[in-house]
Amino acid sequence: MSVLDPARTREAAVPPPRRTGWPALRPLVLRLHFYAGLLIAPFLLVAAVTGLLYAGSLQAEKIVYAHELRTDSGGTQLPLSRQVDAALRAHPEGTLTAVRPSAEPGATTRVILDAPGLGESESLAVFVDPYTGKVRGALESYGSSGALPLRATIDHLHRDLLLGEPGRLYSELAASWLWVVVLGGVLLWLGRRRSARRLRGTTGRRRTLSRHGTVGLWSAAGLLALSATGLTWSAYAGENIGRLQDALGGATPAVSTEVPGMPANMPGMSHGEHAGHGGHDKHTGHAGHDGSAAAAVKGLDTTVRTAQQQEGLTGPVEIRVPTAAAPAYVVQQTDKQWPAHLDSIAVDPASGQVTDRLDFADYPLLAKLTRWGIDVHMGVLFGLANQVALAALMVALILVIVWGYRMWWQRRPRRSRAPRAHPRGAWRQVPLPVLFPLVAVTAAVGWFLPLFGVPLLAFLVLDAGIGMLARRRARAA
Repeated sequence: MSVLDPARTREAAVPPPRRTGWPALRPLVLRLHFYAGLLIAPFLLVAAVTGLLYAGSLQAEKIVYAHELRTDSGGTQLPLSRQVDAALRAHPEGTLTAVRPSAEPGATTRVILDAPGLGESESLAVFVDPYTGKVRGALESYGSSGALPLRATIDHLHRDLLLGEPGRLYSELAASWLWVVVLGGVLLWLGRRRSARRLRGTTGRRRTLSRHGTVGLWSAAGLLALSATGLTWSAYAGENIGRLQDALGGATPAVSTEVPGMPANMPGMSHGEHAGHGGHDKHTGHAGHDGSAAAAVKGLDTTVRTAQQQEGLTGPVEIRVPTAAAPAYVVQQTDKQWPAHLDSIAVDPASGQVTDRLDFADYPLLAKLTRWGIDVHMGVLFGLANQVALAALMVALILVIVWGYRMWWQRRPRRSRAPRAHPRGAWRQVPLPVLFPLVAVTAAVGWFLPLFGVPLLAFLVLDAGIGMLARRRARAA
């Protein structure tokens, strides 16, 4: 009897003798792998399909928005302040928050504005030809990655199914169980006898098992990495991971934006704030086109020269303008490809002097690993190769899920339309010295990853309840 196989109503009256070693653990791992794969696979399938779309969106964005991102003009670039002035004249409703100067020949400058009607972590990106000052277009962008509408939509689809905060539960559920399914599959495959793994030339379920196991084994490391990095963005587990990282001294540092002698609240500037999740943030800057705003725009030229010529911050950078909460310019490299260039400096807007510097090399190891893990998950750490690898992993996961369901269907008895499920009671075969620590570890992991622990507890309660009913019916028969 099982949750998915109500036809089984009789169980052994006497529990089987306890085994030792892998033979004792295998039935429990098999049952967990079976039910986790069966019940969580739909969520994993959606995550895999949307993840495959996201892997391609990074290149699609460059094609769809080529007019905004690229220019055929050439020559000497205009001062950055003039480029920003052009963007502000074209969109007077916006307030300047940051600028991403053109980093290579043919690339436009991206002027980031806060505008009415935008959602959390959203900004208005105005694209300016750095050679002519002509505005080539404006698009909504999302988060610190600057995702444009196409990629932002696919990102939301992958992360929350376009349902907002409630939808994030789906992706956290998938990430919380992916590592369980993968590790269970690896243990089952490696625990098979060598002769049993040689399934070439076979047909039916054994051939499906061969494909399922082989592809799953080869993709296991990548899937485990995606599960771990995906959890850092999750709503509940992500908070626990963040607290643990802070407790271990691995929090991501930030350059100090304090300016000696600067008043706490600069006139003409509104209080800035950081919002968003998982590295996606929104910066609110000074308001309007008053004197302080004009001074902030004018100071961009000095700031970018200081960053490039004195501090060596070359390549793509983002310049965040002063706010009341952060009265210094912040210039940060944004090249996340390997090796990552993410050094940052703070510049006094009055004197143009550097007040603080933070190099990526000085980040704590945990902060570096978090940064690299997120960038791998997003497909940017190794550029196109990273995106191709992500797409291959998603295809592998889709195939493994499809073959897994096919195996379940092929297990059905002859002359029966209902597939069989693995019998309950596997935990009784686990030796007590192993069972007690296993239960303790599972409880701790379930607390740390709530969307692993709560569904597991719900299944155990439901499964036990159905088992009790089955035994009562068997006794009454």
